[in-house]
Amino acid sequence: MTDVAPLKLFNSLTRELETFQPIHEGEARVYTCGPTVYNYQHIGNMRAYIFADTLGRTLSHLGYKLSHVINITDVGHLTSDADAGDDKMEKAAAAQGKSAWDIARYYQEVFEADLDRLNVRKPAHPRATDYVESMIEWGKQMQDKHCYKLDSGLYFDVSTVPEYGRLARAVTEDGEGRIDEVEGKRNAADFAIWRKTPQGETRQMEWDSPWGKGAPGWHLECSVMSAELLGHPFDIHTGGIDHREIHHPNEIAQNQAHNCSSDSAASIWMHNNFLIDRRGKMSKSTGEFLVLQTLVDRGYHPLAYRTLCLQAHYRSELEFSWEGLQAALTRLKRIVMLVERIADAPSGEATDHPKFAPVLEKFETAIADDLNTAVALTALEDALATKKVDAGIKRAVVERIDAVLGLGLFDLARTDLCIRPKIATITEAEIDDAFARRKAARAEKDFAASDAIRDELAERGVEVMDGDPMGWEWKL
Repeated sequence: MTDVAPLKLFNSLTRELETFQPIHEGEARVYTCGPTVYNYQHIGNMRAYIFADTLGRTLSHLGYKLSHVINITDVGHLTSDADAGDDKMEKAAAAQGKSAWDIARYYQEVFEADLDRLNVRKPAHPRATDYVESMIEWGKQMQDKHCYKLDSGLYFDVSTVPEYGRLARAVTEDGEGRIDEVEGKRNAADFAIWRKTPQGETRQMEWDSPWGKGAPGWHLECSVMSAELLGHPFDIHTGGIDHREIHHPNEIAQNQAHNCSSDSAASIWMHNNFLIDRRGKMSKSTGEFLVLQTLVDRGYHPLAYRTLCLQAHYRSELEFSWEGLQAALTRLKRIVMLVERIADAPSGEATDHPKFAPVLEKFETAIADDLNTAVALTALEDALATKKVDAGIKRAVVERIDAVLGLGLFDLARTDLCIRPKIATITEAEIDDAFARRKAARAEKDFAASDAIRDELAERGVEVMDGDPMGWEWKL
């Protein structure tokens, strides 16, 4: 391990900062709740994976052998976090005239492509449908002591495990208030282990089980897959803060029941906060949400969004605005311009120069303090601003910081950040021609002609950026 401050992470279970102590020496095992692949993931969803990736990169940076799983929910998720509403996969399949299996594969591919565009390292992406038999076995093991049957399926009795809802702080925070009533449930918070297909209906995704033909409950898959892929106990479980209220408490209950233990299975539970737009929390249920491609269509590089997320602490609400995204893009452009000056230098040794000692201390202290990426980002800029130092050493320092921030700076060119908006009607060749004519007019001191060309460009959506200190001549 590198000689740095111990990594402290905020544990939602205890509501305290805790020093990371791996269960297995030299290893870090992390499970992240993945997407339900019935629709595109909005940019608020993607914040969770940027956060989880930053956590994984930090653990790798500190020398741990990382095992990271992001599951793919391709079955078993209803439109309510409780056991009510339509099956999301079946509903999407019916709306699009496709099979539920095709829907799942398509949206999984889109999700994975978005991860690539955001420089999220690829962990394992196991699909829930590959673990249904194991889920049935878990149900069998738990049913006698912890479950009961209703006409609609097998339900988990939350009163049979200790401190149910501790993660959500349900008693003091009313965390379980969103649970819907299901006829016959013993407790309002009880949840489905197996959802039986209603009589007279046929689902595209259904399996035989001791409780009838049907599908597993959503909460069960994460317990089963984390156990099979990481082992119980494991180190860290991450997800959005909305999972803290229902999904993760239900996971913990299942883990306790199956493992015959009071432990939650994960040592540390971590949750990123919401992305907020001016209409409120971003959610697919409203029918209006932004996806990564929307940003690209507006002319913003995906890594501008990653930069926007890095500027805020993962536990803070982050307000999205186009102005904020533009500011993040401008900041990234400045960083990339400075990186280009050292891009050809052979990488040196990151700790060889005393000028970088305070920069690296600032960076290491920041990431060790519950992943304070906002400060770590300023440390990157401090490194790039350091003068009268060997370019190779500066490159090594920047590479070290960027390995955690995940911007991929040495694979990113200024031209990559200049993306043509989808609605633009003018071509780059036309813009180049106009700038050539304008340059000639200015050289001849024909400022009237120069201004006319600028106005012509403005009418077609091109902003001329005279005197831009970064050297960008125009933007759409």
